[in-house]
Parts: sequence; C-alpha cells; structure tokens
Amino acid sequence: MTAAVPTETPTLVSGTPVVLRAHGYEAAIASVGASLRSLTYDGRDLVVPFDADELRPAYRGTTLAPWPNRVVDGIHRFDGIEHQLPLTEPNRGHALHGLLSWVDWNVAEVSDDAVTLSATVTAQAGYPWWLVVSTTFRLGAEGLTQTVRATNLSDTPAPWGTGPHPYLVAGPGALDEWSLTLPADTVLEVTPDRLSPVGLAPVGVDAARFDFREERVLGAVEIDHAYTGLIRDADARATVTVTDPSGTGVAMSWGDECSWVQIHTADLPAGPGTPGHRAGLAVEPMTCAPDAFNDDAYDFDTGRVSLDPGASYEAGWTISAR
Repeated sequence: MTAAVPTETPTLVSGTPVVLRAHGYEAAIASVGASLRSLTYDGRDLVVPFDADELRPAYRGTTLAPWPNRVVDGIHRFDGIEHQLPLTEPNRGHALHGLLSWVDWNVAEVSDDAVTLSATVTAQAGYPWWLVVSTTFRLGAEGLTQTVRATNLSDTPAPWGTGPHPYLVAGPGALDEWSLTLPADTVLEVTPDRLSPVGLAPVGVDAARFDFREERVLGAVEIDHAYTGLIRDADARATVTVTDPSGTGVAMSWGDECSWVQIHTADLPAGPGTPGHRAGLAVEPMTCAPDAFNDDAYDFDTGRVSLDPGASYEAGWTISAR
C-alpha cells in the first residue's frame, strides 16, 4: 500500500489533502472542517464527493463541533448565563453546525490507513470556553471509522456535542429508488419554516414519511428531521442502511454515545436541476438533539453533554459498503 502523505501547506481550496487506502476502500480527507471529501469501495462512491480544489458544498462531509445541528436563534443558556452565538444559518436565523466546519485542522498523524487531525475551539462570543478537539479516520475491513474526542481546557464546565455530515450513496439509481432501513421509534417534529424543534412523536404520526423501521423505498418523501428511540443490536449499535435497486448499498452504524440521528433527503430550495439536489441521503449520528444547548427548554433528554474542566468525551461511527 502507498503511504498517505499530506502536502506541506494547504494550497488547495479544501486544505491539506490526505488519501487513505486499505481493504478495498479509499477515503479522501480534507483538512478544512476535517471533512470526508470522498469514500469509495472497489471504486464505487459511498458518499457524495467533492473535488480537492473545490470549495466544500455547504457542510458536506464536515465534522460538527462543539455542537451538531442548530442552536435556535443562536441563543442558549448554560449554568444560568445567556449566550448569543453568531447566526450562521441566516435564512432561518440559527447558529448551525458548531464552530469548526471552516477551520483548517492540523494534520497531526498519518499512516496508510489512518489520519488524525486536531483543532482548537477558542473562547469567543457565545461560546466562552477553550476545547481541544481531535478526530481520527481509520480504514478497516468493516469500512471507515471516524472518532471525535474533545477535552475541556477551561476552568468551568462547557456544553458539548458532535456528529458527522456525510451524504450516503447507495448506488447508481436515483435517491427516490433507494430503500432505507432506519431503526428509530421516535421523530423530532419541527416547524416547517425554520426547522425549530417542537416535540417528540412516534414515527407512526406520519408513517409514510417517517417510519422506516422496516426496509422500504424512499420514494418522493422529503425528510430533514432528527430521530431518537434508536433500536440497537446486541452490541448496542444502531445501523442505518440504504440500498440501490442494483443490489449495492451502504450502511452507517454507531454506538450508544450517539442517541440521535439526523436524516436529510438533500432537498434544495431551487429543486430539481440544482447540483446536489437529492444526490445523497444525509445520515448524521449525533450525541445530542437539535438545539440541545437549550436543554432546559425541552421535556425530553436532549443528550447535551456538560464537559467538566479537564474531562474528555469521545464518540464514533462507521460507514461500510453493503
């Protein structure tokens, strides 16, 4: 196998490139946002890719930290103090997907089948804590596993959450033809305009749209919702599987450190003909719910972590060819 060696400086738009190869898989990692730029198995795409010298389309493949998903209005309260985050989702008026998606992470360690990147969350308006975050991408016989680890460098507890943002590709057919298995009993209902959380409901509240506990074709459904009440195997892992009519597929699995998963059918406002529209299925295991930083506002467990000074938290997930 050829060793994965990063360039000396991030001369490409997406930052320093690293390519991993092992067990029939090839993973391309970009340092900006610690992003999964592409992932193939025997030459077949498992995620929607982007080019090394291309500005990453929105949040495709990035690592979300110190929170995934949205903080509604960018406002959150922690230990009795209200904080205002910058509004990075201006069309909906929220703070979206954390603080590290456009940071150029440091490539710390590289081998043929693994790379570790690191970044620092600096204390700032809306998030006055210092954290060091590292992530490792590793190829194995089971696929690509990513782990994210955060350590609180501050002298007070910090709110924390993380998750990835890949768009899975089942095969050559259109997304509408793919079959989805999603082992979740509960969906988080949201407002239609701003996707602000409303409350939990059984997936049967709109089974045609939300209930994929038994494998079935996606069809024309539009989903941009978080699920919980995950059904796990004997190893406490939850697995989402997407299958193409040709018989190929892709799966994503994770342990109980992620109690939520966001599913998005990649519907873009301009609709058909727009690059990326329904090109893949976003599957985003998350350690916490949307707007979890406002945990006190909800009557359910959001999964928000309060990370003590000096403490660390780790989560991971695996993408596999089927």
